[in-house]
Amino acid sequence: MRLLAGRVGLPWSLLALVLCGCGSPTRDSHDEAVASPRAVLEEAVREGLIPGAVGLIAVDGEVVFREAFGWKDIEAQDPMTEDTIFRIASMTKPVTSTAVMMLVEEGRLALDDPVSRFIPEFAHPNVVVNGSDGDHSVAPARGEITIRHLLTHTAGISYRFSGIEPLTSLYVEADISDGLSQTEGTIGQGMTRLAKMPLLHEPGTAWKYGLSTDVLGYVVEVASQETLEQFFRERIFEPLGMKDTYFYLPGDKVSRLASVYRPVREGLRKLGEEPIHEGPVLFSTSYPYRGPRTYFSGGVGLVSTVDDYYRFCQMILNGGELDGVRLLRQDTVDSMTSNQVGDLNVGEGTVGFGFSIESREGRPAWGWGGFFFTRFWIEPGEEAVGIFMSQLWPNQRSPVDEAFRAAADEWIRADPT
Repeated sequence: MRLLAGRVGLPWSLLALVLCGCGSPTRDSHDEAVASPRAVLEEAVREGLIPGAVGLIAVDGEVVFREAFGWKDIEAQDPMTEDTIFRIASMTKPVTSTAVMMLVEEGRLALDDPVSRFIPEFAHPNVVVNGSDGDHSVAPARGEITIRHLLTHTAGISYRFSGIEPLTSLYVEADISDGLSQTEGTIGQGMTRLAKMPLLHEPGTAWKYGLSTDVLGYVVEVASQETLEQFFRERIFEPLGMKDTYFYLPGDKVSRLASVYRPVREGLRKLGEEPIHEGPVLFSTSYPYRGPRTYFSGGVGLVSTVDDYYRFCQMILNGGELDGVRLLRQDTVDSMTSNQVGDLNVGEGTVGFGFSIESREGRPAWGWGGFFFTRFWIEPGEEAVGIFMSQLWPNQRSPVDEAFRAAADEWIRADPT
């Protein structure tokens, strides 16, 4: 069992829970089978590592574990519930990538189309050239950005919160949003400004996580002649029965949105609604329900529930179909969930079109995570889906999601005999 690769600071109580397996669960024994994932999240709340969470595990198309733990809002003593809504941030990316691949299947765009076919401002990009004294200049790129480059984050586009200069300063000066705060205007206006920025590297030559999926969101709008919100609603959410997934929440559902907390020395502190600006990072907790509601970020914009996002994951696991509704062909899903960047360095694992790909004990797994501490994974070899949702920032060093994943692995891979 791989435990907490790349993580530090796991409390012994959580580690012991995962290692002991809480009774060496088997798939025949439901009570024992769910004990370890349950105990991990209960302990994480008790230790003050997270305010609360909802976890889901499904195997063979059946949800076998779905439970809520802790608090949606600690101060209000509002308990977490299974239908709590979370800011899923970058877990929006697989949804946008799915929309793109639906349009590829329909012949409205092609993977090797230049982006300038849809957004003319992206024609003739420039690339940053760093000087030996730290200064930089720009030079014409040798090629154009393609849809494929955007899907694989190899376009040379960054995030303003990345802190990579000179792009961060240029993005800030051009008022380019990462999509995590109230933003005036539309994604089209934002991506038109982004198109004027230089690239970090030649398209297709390196991997850099960034606003590429936001660009894809605008490509979807241009190719479909609908807003991204309309396309998602009509072509993905309604067909899949995802009734609680939105860019901006209706008023009667705002009370179901979990509060965001920050780890501090004293424990956890609730973040307010005002924008938080720390170095290159700019975000707010209130963007899903306050502000102009016109900027549909294909990279980070959605809120959702574990049940809704599970339906999306199960569709992918099924090869593009769920409950008689087919969004994608099997071969399209195969391409989305296989290595599309060759030997390029992306950290651990590799990437496909909208999904990270890793090998876990020799078994493939697809997934992604979100800025506010959400995560999903799909294990095709086990016919399994796992989803963890909490709301914590910053969370880069938190062990809870991986501890839950490890506990889920123990259950999923238990001998059913």
